[in-house]
Amino acid sequence: MPQTPQNPLEPFKRALAHATRSLAETPDLEVVFSNEGPMLYANRAVLPHPPRDLPAKEAARMRGLADQMALRLAHHDKAQHARFKPVSPEAGAAFEALEQARVEAIGANAMGGVRANLKAALESQLDRRGLTRPEAMANPPMAEILGLLVRERLTGEAPPPIVRPLVDLLRADIERKAGSDLDRLAGAVEDQPAFARIVRSVLQDLDMTDAADDAQSKELEESEAEAKQEGPSETENEQGDEGQSEGDSDSAPSSEMSERESDGGEHAMSEAGDVKPGDGTEEPVDMGDGEKPARPTPSDDLAKEPNYKVFTTAFDEVVTPNDLADPEELGRLRDYLDQQLSSLSSVVSRLANKLQRRLLAQQNRAWSFDLEEGMLDAARLTRVIVDPTAPLSFKQEQDTEFRDTVVTLLIDNSGSMRGRPIMVAAVCADILARTLERCAVKVEILGFTTRAWKGGQSREQWIKAGKTPHPGRLNDLRHIVYKAADAPWRRARRNLGLMMKEGLLKENIDGEALIWAHGRLLGRPEQRRILMVISDGAPVDDSTLSVNSGHYLERHLREVIGEIEALSPVELIAIGIGHDVTRYYKRALTIVDVEQLGGAMVEQLAGLFEEQPHATRARTGAMTIAKPAPRGGLSRSSLQAVAADIEAR
Repeated sequence: MPQTPQNPLEPFKRALAHATRSLAETPDLEVVFSNEGPMLYANRAVLPHPPRDLPAKEAARMRGLADQMALRLAHHDKAQHARFKPVSPEAGAAFEALEQARVEAIGANAMGGVRANLKAALESQLDRRGLTRPEAMANPPMAEILGLLVRERLTGEAPPPIVRPLVDLLRADIERKAGSDLDRLAGAVEDQPAFARIVRSVLQDLDMTDAADDAQSKELEESEAEAKQEGPSETENEQGDEGQSEGDSDSAPSSEMSERESDGGEHAMSEAGDVKPGDGTEEPVDMGDGEKPARPTPSDDLAKEPNYKVFTTAFDEVVTPNDLADPEELGRLRDYLDQQLSSLSSVVSRLANKLQRRLLAQQNRAWSFDLEEGMLDAARLTRVIVDPTAPLSFKQEQDTEFRDTVVTLLIDNSGSMRGRPIMVAAVCADILARTLERCAVKVEILGFTTRAWKGGQSREQWIKAGKTPHPGRLNDLRHIVYKAADAPWRRARRNLGLMMKEGLLKENIDGEALIWAHGRLLGRPEQRRILMVISDGAPVDDSTLSVNSGHYLERHLREVIGEIEALSPVELIAIGIGHDVTRYYKRALTIVDVEQLGGAMVEQLAGLFEEQPHATRARTGAMTIAKPAPRGGLSRSSLQAVAADIEAR
């Protein structure tokens, strides 16, 4: 069988991913290529797709972006950063720029190749930010210029020629006011807290701080003085714990912004390459759609974690595409989807036809012959003609276990799926639904996201209620039924265009989405029920993780998966796009390139249909999976009752 030709960019992607993990000193770092890049959140680096014709300049830029993320992971402590970062926006932006200059200087001073990569990325970023345009001279950005001056001091490299006139415009004034403190930065480049203290002094020298920043500085001085009096061990232990576990740093910062960054551990990189922490109050712009807080390591201690609960379900919704867009808009979105993926559709169609042939082969009728009763076997009537005393022959159709099957495709509609991943998922779901319908297999297509960024009405209600501790899930769920199992494909085809709607994709709470999809399957009359989950990341909801531990949603997802796999008659499989889902699901597959999704879905489904159904699995009455009650934990008895009630209906 001829080998499928390898994408010529695959060697470059693999080499870049290996180099990034090595520089970051993080062997399990997920390196993903997506239209959403570049972004960095916790243990996941998202880089832009390289162009097919990759020039040397663009390759150097991509290596520079990867090196920026790797150095950030290797030499940056989020808890310390949140502790020292000024409150005011102007000072905060400058503080962020100087911290990024520090981590990049560590790599540039140690490795010449990294220095060249960072230089290529920097020049591209400066151009994208508009610093090379004439209007920048009229309103020079202080944070950017300060960052370039500090890079010059830490690495010995002058700013790129394209921005040198802009830097020289403010150089003399900055040197006069803060030159002595800037000289001290080079000696503290390896010590983040010491570097942060000097940076705050620089910002005060330049009059970039306000009254809130001054009050914050006073609090820091007082807390450090108290720590010295009590002994250094307590402070050091605190800082060590914060660095080891991103989910255990709830109490480190005092301000709400600092608290969010410590809890979520999130940093995002815009297309320009800026690394910015979320502030927890506004919807992300450009770089924010895929922000995801850190996932915990398997060694995290979960014994003291409160049971999963929901603050309120009052604002949750289960909707259809017609509830979110009018028919005309759905038609336009569907046309756009078809145009974008016209070439991919033919590839997936060929795979789907292959699946159809395999399924129809199993559906061919099987008969038992030479029986004394049943349907008259006309093919054997010649016996009676030859020998009138011969008895008539009858036949009966044998039962086939293939029939009576329903498949649910549960698609992650989070912001990190934006761009090509959600396009590919939509067209694959569309074509597989059409294919399975031809084979008399019913298909349901579902999506899950949230109604809002940063909590929505649920968070507002929690704030009004006095910010009770450990509120549990703190966002408004939005579950979307793109195609019901009983709906014909021709009526639901247009609905899948909704995935292209701007602003639809937000955050993802996988555990409850899995419960919802699983519950719908339990209510189906088919004997065999299959649930396929398509996702590109761990569960993330900024609002929930800002007031609970960093592994709160992931632990709930593991509980739900464990109970479905152990007790449910539903067969569960998962496909991860650039994300290792095999550590969650027993039957799972991880694909590196989104273009592999169609083939992966076909192979997974074909493999399932060729297996024997799980007839020996426990019946639904033993299930404990159900939607968690508001403000309540995962009660086994209550969930069992709900699941039994669903089965009875």
